[in-house]
Amino acid sequence: MLLFIAFPLAYTTQIGFTNYSSAHLLSQERVREFLLDQHDTVLASVRDYSVHGAGGEFRVVLRDPANGTAQFVSPPLALRQGSKPVDVAMQATGPADATLGPPLTLKELVEHRQALAQLRLRLPGESGGTAATGGTGGTGGTGGTGGTGETGETGETGGTGDASTLRYLGLREFGPIRPHFEEQADGALKRVADGALFRPDASTGYYEGQGAAAGTHLAPGYKVMVGAQNYKRMLFDAEFRGPFLSIFGWTVVFSLLTVVFATAIGMMLAVLLNWEDLRYRTTYRTLLFLPYAVPGFISILVFKGLFNQNFGEINAILDALFGVRPAWFADPSLARTMLLIVNVWLGYPYVMILCTGLLKAIPSDLYEASALAGAGPLTNFFKITAPLIIKPLSPLLVSAFAFNFNNFVLIALLTDGRPDYLSTKIPAGQTDILVSYTYRIAFRDSGTDFGLAAAISTLIFILVAGMSLLNLRLMRNANR
Repeated sequence: MLLFIAFPLAYTTQIGFTNYSSAHLLSQERVREFLLDQHDTVLASVRDYSVHGAGGEFRVVLRDPANGTAQFVSPPLALRQGSKPVDVAMQATGPADATLGPPLTLKELVEHRQALAQLRLRLPGESGGTAATGGTGGTGGTGGTGGTGETGETGETGGTGDASTLRYLGLREFGPIRPHFEEQADGALKRVADGALFRPDASTGYYEGQGAAAGTHLAPGYKVMVGAQNYKRMLFDAEFRGPFLSIFGWTVVFSLLTVVFATAIGMMLAVLLNWEDLRYRTTYRTLLFLPYAVPGFISILVFKGLFNQNFGEINAILDALFGVRPAWFADPSLARTMLLIVNVWLGYPYVMILCTGLLKAIPSDLYEASALAGAGPLTNFFKITAPLIIKPLSPLLVSAFAFNFNNFVLIALLTDGRPDYLSTKIPAGQTDILVSYTYRIAFRDSGTDFGLAAAISTLIFILVAGMSLLNLRLMRNANR
């Protein structure tokens, strides 16, 4: 109970008070990290490299972009994966570096790629070159000589905009990168290209532009609490409220008419099949039970083919008899009629089975007394059969109403909510019911607005629960 009902309900309700959507999927911290990680590669300064060595020590060789000859070499390195970037002071190649040994193979480079990605190679003789003497927290790297096998670890990712600092770009290249943003002390982000500042805004879930950049924001956004904004949008946004109210009204009508017609047909067939003088009752009962025995989704897809405007058998028969070929999927009224026909077809066997069992419980003495009084079949049905059946059937009819209120499978497989409303803010179909409309908002046409969809789902739960309680109370009062 707690796991399958209470937890999903609480989680959905909570999502309904947020701006959670495809544009606001991440937390603020994740968005900040993503934006700070955005950069451009300075292609003119990209260098090929190779790694030489064996055992526990390796040396990285950078090659001249012009002729491909070895130009810079690192001190001996222990390629170990760490959590912080490692500054490496490169030095010009000399005669002693001519015997470095064979380079690592591509397979070996793949094995060390995570350690190579931590390296920050600083070229000598350029700006920033002396900063590679161990960095902050270094362990004794000695300037440009790099004679010891140790390199410094730095707690910063600094130097990303310095052309003398090269980063790992892949299995074949190192090169400098230019960041798009720099973080300020107050948490704002400064765009390197033009100096524009962007600050996090808890009301919109974006880094919003300041000053000259006002009115713009950085994507992606992050998830924040927006209070009752999604519910206000449903109630007060005219462009949203129009299709929402129409879909809500159709959902109620669809559920109500389905229950009424399925109950009427199922009860009538059960009464007819209960007639003892009817021959082949078992055969008829078996044939009428088949729609319930066949999986619903198969029946729906079969009907989708039968109602096809150009090739369906139903239109072929109507064309042969009356010369008409209705546009079942293009005309809103016909599409809704088709949904009701298919849904009643799927639902009447359930009611027929229930009524068949309930009829067996009615004492035959009542009908005998009615016959002596001169009552006919219609009088027996309305005065004896229907009142005695409807009382135990009432709770099941309420549950059938609630089921059809959320009958997503029928809508998705038969019409997919179409035909669509024109000129609506959020795509909506004229055969959509609330649950299929919610699915559209959450996962399809309108940009995966999970917060709004969760708010609608919460409203659906309240409506179904309220109507079910009201129906049960009315039926309970009527049965007293």
